[in-house]
Order: sequence, then C-alpha cells, then structure tokens
Amino acid sequence: MAEWIEVAPEEACPQGQKIVVDTDAGKIAIFHLKQGLYAIEDRCSHDGGELASGVCDGDEIICPRHGARFCILNGKALTPPAYEDIEAFRVRVVDGMIQVDIDT
Repeated sequence: MAEWIEVAPEEACPQGQKIVVDTDAGKIAIFHLKQGLYAIEDRCSHDGGELASGVCDGDEIICPRHGARFCILNGKALTPPAYEDIEAFRVRVVDGMIQVDIDT
C-alpha cells in the first residue's frame, strides 16, 4: 500500500534542480528532469556516501566520491565501483506539494 508523504513545495525544485529531503525512509534526493520529478535514495551503494552533491549527466547522477553512476529514473547502478542498485521512489505533485511514496 502506498504511503505518500509531503516533502516540499513544488517551487522548491524547479526544472534542472535537485533537493534532498529527510524522511522516515532516510534521505531522498529529488531531481526535476525534463521528463518530470524523480526520487532516489541519497546513498551510494558502493560506500554509503551521499549522492546528491554529485554532477548530473542527463538522467544519471555521478557519485562525488568515487565516480559511480546511477540512473535517476530507476536507481540502477550503471558503473563501478557501484554494483548494487539504490532505491527509487514514486513521486507526484498534489496541490503544489511534492509527495514521495516511501512504501516501495
């Protein structure tokens, strides 16, 4: 069953930007790409470091510590040294508020 939580007003994450929010599921990075809003856990599966301060390259985030790449759309690990995927969360906007489903 979905557990949608409000995390930020929509204007807090304009297109081309990203934000990090604290939730009961841990830190979640929200990205506003051309395709829409996407959310992944803000944790590299290689060493547990945060991801959101890394560089975005299209729909990929590059880990700032060791350069692993993850797909922002689905959390897939794309390059070493990360081999395990990270969690992706469903995102929606309701009445101007970004909501994330933390029950995945």
